Amino acid sequence: MKLEEFIQCCKENGLDLSEKQINQYKTYAELLKEWNEKMNLTAITEFEEVLDKHFYDSLLPSFSSSIQGTLCDVGSGAGFPSIPLKIAYPELNIVIIEPLGKRVTFLKEVVRVLGLENVECMNERAEDVAKTQRECFDVVTARAVANLRMLSELCIPLTKKGGLFLAMKGSNGLEEDREAAHALKVLGCTLEKYEERYLNDGSTRVNLFYRKTRSTPVQYPRQFAKIKKNPL
Repeated sequence: MKLEEFIQCCKENGLDLSEKQINQYKTYAELLKEWNEKMNLTAITEFEEVLDKHFYDSLLPSFSSSIQGTLCDVGSGAGFPSIPLKIAYPELNIVIIEPLGKRVTFLKEVVRVLGLENVECMNERAEDVAKTQRECFDVVTARAVANLRMLSELCIPLTKKGGLFLAMKGSNGLEEDREAAHALKVLGCTLEKYEERYLNDGSTRVNLFYRKTRSTPVQYPRQFAKIKKNPL
């Protein structure tokens, strides 16, 4: 995806990027490539691929649903989807949870260089953050983190009652949704809608939008070792 295509695709979906925002995306891509030489951030570093498979992919859910207020990005890695969303929608308040300290160092540098405000980068695990910020966020999202049965227990306890849990998945998204039906019910979420979208290279993306209809039982989330060994 060339830069002009990225800008046009955003415009066609109601997002008219300013020169400042375009430059922020370009700088972000440069930082990603530079830092990737020092640490393992992503296998995708070529600019046109980054635009398509990281930036455009991160923005897809926002083209059909209003993503606003406080957003928590669980297991953000190199900052996806939260940083591309923050650039596009500067009014968002972002909390990024990333357990690897090196990646948090990178994320803080991205936030500093791009001049992003109201972005907190936490070097923590989601299940530990849930002890202090339980049911605090309007939107909780995760992209390419874990199977939905495990992911739901990490994300839903952080989501406000009435809030949105957004699971960003590949082509097997609906299959994961079926497998996670019990977990989602126990944790207090129902599937509001799903969207199947396509990247420029033809890759399938399935974004699952879950509405939190009741509070999560207090015994969740468990420690990650237990979640992994015995997912709901």
